[in-house]
Amino acid sequence: MTPARVVISGAGGCTPLGGSLVEVGAALRAGRLPFAPSRHWPEFAVAPVEPQGDLARAPSPDAALRLLGGWRHRHYCHRGAQLAVLAGLRAAWDAAPGSASGNEGRPADWTALLPEDTPLLLAAGPMLDVSGEPGLPPGDVNRLGALWLLRWLPNTATAALCRLLGLHGESLTVNAACASALHALGEGFRRIRRGEAVRVLVAAGDSRLSEAGLLGYARARTLSRRGPECGPRPFDLARDGFVAAEGGAAFVLESLEAATARGARIHAEILGFGATSDGGSLTAPDEEGRYAERAVRAALAEAVAAGMREGPHWVSAHGTGTGRNDAVEAALLERLFADMATPPAIMALKSRQGHASAAAGAVELLTLLAAWRAGVMPSIAGLERPCSARLAFVREETPFAGPLGLLENFGFGGQNAVLVVRLWT
Repeated sequence: MTPARVVISGAGGCTPLGGSLVEVGAALRAGRLPFAPSRHWPEFAVAPVEPQGDLARAPSPDAALRLLGGWRHRHYCHRGAQLAVLAGLRAAWDAAPGSASGNEGRPADWTALLPEDTPLLLAAGPMLDVSGEPGLPPGDVNRLGALWLLRWLPNTATAALCRLLGLHGESLTVNAACASALHALGEGFRRIRRGEAVRVLVAAGDSRLSEAGLLGYARARTLSRRGPECGPRPFDLARDGFVAAEGGAAFVLESLEAATARGARIHAEILGFGATSDGGSLTAPDEEGRYAERAVRAALAEAVAAGMREGPHWVSAHGTGTGRNDAVEAALLERLFADMATPPAIMALKSRQGHASAAAGAVELLTLLAAWRAGVMPSIAGLERPCSARLAFVREETPFAGPLGLLENFGFGGQNAVLVVRLWT
């Protein structure tokens, strides 16, 4: 059986740079940076999704936000879970019939947007809004709501999105630290490629901007101290940590055959996926990057088997802005690409939108789709003294050299996930 080609036929999000491909693309072209002082730790910058607090208070809500805002059970989803659900709704809407022609002919029933047997793979972060939970120690436990535990369960967002979209196929909640979103995308890719599904919804959401959410990072001294409105400096010799962000992004993956048959608009094609584990430190990456490199090579090998004959033209690096992670990743990229006749351009999107943790890979993929449509490859903000002279870091905005690229995410605990994609016009 010939493996199916897998494309992205729906995309939606809620990111610090905007909620749609048009909004994110406009923000990139304008050079807008979303960093602002943390409300809990003012000395640190964060990258929030607006509006902060209650998402339903947005001044101009779209149909997805009106649905989520009017759902009486949404308080069971913590902030990160709500971002995942909202992104999933927007991706399903984008993939619905009529999306390529001005949204005409959209079904009024949200449960009709996707076939009911569509699998859902959702990348979720942990519930860290401790201070927002009345009754939790040292408070009065008698004030707890009857179903307070739902806000702490990792699959609540998955259940909520299935409920709102009327999905009854396989549902799976993925948590692999900062590699979660790419893991979920890879799992969706594999299911379609092997013929186990025709269409899959992949969603991701996370928020670590609460007082408790930032506490661990502050204590571990991994947050950038450049200033309360400054972003991180990935791959710069003066890098001093990352900037925490929040966000959600989601995609409808589909076989090319099915997408073409229904006249769907195609955003991109997924060509390869690789995933490994360092099996070492609970926090630090493998010092030689051996297993992260193995994940990259596996993804590239699968892409070559699928017909990739050149490239990659660009790399969306993990690029957190921390000392050890950037050093290991830069060395890895040098080994793989520095000696190519035309080395790939290296982007670090966290310099422009912060680190969205479990949702990072999905938010970065959404940003790449937006950048491709806007015709601009984002430069690495704050990069003044590159840590490597052998890599083609993107130092100024420039058009994409080509559509083929690599997305890398390497998470706490040595979770490594890599995706190869071809962007479509």
